[in-house]
Amino acid sequence: QVQLVESGGGLVQPGGSLRLSCAASGIIFSIAYMDWYRQAPGNQRELVASIDPGGIPNYVDSMKGRFTISRDIAKVYLQMSSLKPEDTAVYYCHAKYGRYDYWGQGTQVTVSS
Repeated sequence: QVQLVESGGGLVQPGGSLRLSCAASGIIFSIAYMDWYRQAPGNQRELVASIDPGGIPNYVDSMKGRFTISRDIAKVYLQMSSLKPEDTAVYYCHAKYGRYDYWGQGTQVTVSS
């Protein structure tokens, strides 16, 4: 059974930082393409950042400079800094594994003073 479990979300003040983690099980993580998406209320889910099995990251232009995606042997991370209220969303971990797609349950990030 494939599981993606996100953690690290919470309430943070504008300008603050958070590090999200996603633990993967049930797949050969080293060959999975991993992404972080987010979905704000009333909006469509949008891609934030991707990382290939070799660790090469790719960012949506609007996320460059503030978000950093990384991975180790079993987790993918999203380091977020200089957070803004408009970054408030549920953040989802996604795995592309062969012809299959898997999603985590999401972790809430709220940026507010």
